[in-house]
Formats: sequence, C-alpha cells, structure tokens
Amino acid sequence: MMNRAFSRKKDKTWMHTPEALSKHYIPYNAKFLGSTEVEQPKGTEVVRDAVRKLKFARHIKKSEGQKIPKVELQISIYGVKILEPKTKEVQHNCQLHRISFCADDKTDKRIFTFICKDSESNKHLCYVFDSEKCAEEITLTIGQAFDLAYRKFLESGGKDVETRKQIAVLQKRIQDLETENMELKNKVQDLENQLRITQVSTSPAGNVTPKSPSTDIFDMIPFSPISHQSSIPTRNGTQPPPVPSRSTEIKRDLFGAEPFDPFNCGAGDFPPDIQSKLDEMQEGFKMGLTLEGTVFCLDPLDSRC
Repeated sequence: MMNRAFSRKKDKTWMHTPEALSKHYIPYNAKFLGSTEVEQPKGTEVVRDAVRKLKFARHIKKSEGQKIPKVELQISIYGVKILEPKTKEVQHNCQLHRISFCADDKTDKRIFTFICKDSESNKHLCYVFDSEKCAEEITLTIGQAFDLAYRKFLESGGKDVETRKQIAVLQKRIQDLETENMELKNKVQDLENQLRITQVSTSPAGNVTPKSPSTDIFDMIPFSPISHQSSIPTRNGTQPPPVPSRSTEIKRDLFGAEPFDPFNCGAGDFPPDIQSKLDEMQEGFKMGLTLEGTVFCLDPLDSRC
C-alpha cells in the first residue's frame, strides 16, 4: 500500500519519532532562494532546471546588494510551512498531499527543493532552499511527514471516499424529491382554489349553498391554511379573497417536519466541500511523493550560492 504512494531512498531511515511530527512540528532554518513554475510534478531534470534558474536570479540580486532571505520551515503531518523567522508570519503553506517530488543535492549538502501544486492556481511550483548542511535531513523529514499523513488519511476515512460519494448523491436526491414534493403540493392547492372560485362564479346570486369541501383519496378534507369562514363565499355572490401563497410558509413535509438538510446537521457530518477535498487528497496521495538525491551543481556558477 505504501509502496504505491511513497518512494524513498532504500538506504535511509526516518529521522524523527511519529509523535514529533503528529503532535508537534520539526523546525529548520534555511535561506529561501525562491519558487518558480514547472511543467511537471516530478522529475530530476525538472528540479535541476528550476534550481539553475533560481540560483542565477539570486546571483543577480546578490550582485545588486540584496541578501538571500532567511526563513523557518515547520514540518508536520499537516504540511510544510514557510515562515518569516522573527514575526512568524506564514509566507507559504504547502499541504503534503500537494507535494509530489522532493530532492537534495548529493554534492552540495545545503541545497534541497520540492515541487508543490498551488492550491489556488493549480500550477506546479518548485521551491528551492539553501540550508546549513542539513538538506538531506529536511528531505527525509518531509518524506516521513508524508508517510504519516497518508497513513492518517487512510485511518480517518480515506478508504470510505466512495461511500461518502454515494451518501452525498443520496442526500442530493432527497433534497430534489422534497423540492418536487413541495411544488406538487402548491399545484394541488392552486387547483383547489381555482375550483372554489369556479363554483362561486357559476352559482346564482343570492342562492349560494355552501358545499362541503372536496376530499382526498382517503375521504379526508385537505389541509388548508385559510380559516373556515374565508372558504365560504359571501352572500352577495362576490368571490372570496385569494388564498395566500404557500411560498411564504416554512417548507415542511407531510408530517409537519422541516425537510432534511444534509448540510445543516450535527458536528459529525461533513460540510458541503469536504467531498472535493477528500477527492483532492486521495488523488495527491495516490500520485505519491518521490524523494531523490541528485546533483544540482553542474557548473562553477552553481557552486557559489
């Protein structure tokens, strides 16, 4: 199961206890070279080109007197946060199921990078960092957090995504049926009103005999919100006042209860958008995270960061 969702170096072991990543987070200090859009979610060549591009841009800024900004990374099963070290302001929040590739430089122990799908634009962005000889440890920590997050996802309901989809479809069907039921009730009421008006208008003036209300298939008088007096025509033959529309009433079913609302239930029920989030997480975890050690420094320029 985990082999499909996660790929890591065979000769490496995890760096931290599961509790440290599940209940807390692991902090790291690094320099942030920046992020750039990439075409693919995985691939050594993809990140190698991104690292080269960002390093070149950073050298230009450095020659202009700009320093490489320092950041704090907080890694947990909830994602990788990139914060400003002093103010702790979150600059980026990368959820683990959106991270598809993570690599560190085998020759330069400072450089590491990961690819994450942006939550707003859905574009793949490559983030590049420079740390003090702990790039490989950070890469493995991200990998361990992904591993734990995937297990937690499965234990907390990820296996039931299809069942949740079926429940959502059934709940939508209930809503549609109750809407249709209410429309039919209104149509029946309108027909009953028209029938009363027709009976009044065709009766001779001054000789109107009140007729017993029509009954339904169970020989019961249909419920009407109008009072008994308002259903009897006046003696001068004028038609009774119009029946108030039922659209202003609180929608209730035939037992007098309000219709079931699947999106306004107890705390144990999921909100309207959770199904799409579950689908997104399932898709991301199925794609998996690939950890890889590669060589980014290919020329003299790359070796001086």
